[in-house]
Amino acid sequence: MKKRIYIYSPSGAVRDKAAFRRGVARLRTLGYEIEIDTAALASYLRFAGDDETRLAAIHRAAASGADVALISRGGYGLTRILGGIHYKKVAQAIENGMLFVGISDFTAFQSAVLARTGAVTWAGPALCEGFGVGGKPDLTDGHGYDEVKLPDDIMEACFGDLTAGQGEGAGWRQGRDSDPDVTQRHFRKATLWGGNLSVLTSLLGTPYFPDVKGGILFLEDVAEHPYRIERMLTQLLYAGVLARQKAIVLGQFTEFTLVAHDRGYKLATVLNWLRQHVKVPVVTNLPYGHVATKVALPVGAQVELLLEGRDAMLYWGAAS
Repeated sequence: MKKRIYIYSPSGAVRDKAAFRRGVARLRTLGYEIEIDTAALASYLRFAGDDETRLAAIHRAAASGADVALISRGGYGLTRILGGIHYKKVAQAIENGMLFVGISDFTAFQSAVLARTGAVTWAGPALCEGFGVGGKPDLTDGHGYDEVKLPDDIMEACFGDLTAGQGEGAGWRQGRDSDPDVTQRHFRKATLWGGNLSVLTSLLGTPYFPDVKGGILFLEDVAEHPYRIERMLTQLLYAGVLARQKAIVLGQFTEFTLVAHDRGYKLATVLNWLRQHVKVPVVTNLPYGHVATKVALPVGAQVELLLEGRDAMLYWGAAS
């Protein structure tokens, strides 16, 4: 039986309609049945409809009976409507087997669901940025032939495993910036949580920030200069959040520009600073973030983290 995916827009308006159409077509090519929310392409200011429109879209997704509720894109908009979400309805949909999947601004929804219900959602692709890539041929083979860019095969494989109920973990190799003092560790029974650093930090001090102790905190961001990343990490540090975790796992931090007066201050500087200020291991190079190649991660699930040298493995078995 085909898995059914419900596409909805709880955050920013879809500006790239071609990417939206490509994403839908790609998912159908992969064998999924697609249902598109009536307001998926709505637009109000910078949002995919006004607040009530986007709240209604979330609740229609929860009531749809689909196997997967996939956001069209991130952007901004979820934090301003967290107070209006019917969390019991969302949790009931998850209990009935629905997978809520998204990235970026979706961190606000995931954090709120975890804080209010303890239910598991999934950090993964969005429709447009994940499945809607392409459209313009790229010269890729060095021989002058144009090839249309396709969605990342690892991302699609991880998404496929998720929808098939076969995803059990994610393994990767840390960069050369791995901590030489943390060569072999095994963390058990830890709640995996986190997501986009900017969005997560904006929820600190609210009822929608998960109170996770002894967890595995994963973080990523896009278009944030390293000093801004450090500033947000400092806020989490001073709030006591970082010290309460078993490990901090850093994903991909991309699309920022260093300037001359940084004078050598870069992302590696932030990493070194972080390790000096926390006692827990800081793991790097998780294949997740605003990049093509990304795994699917169960936010709120109990996981194990195994470190052996530069090799890292997150394992969650059948997360629910």
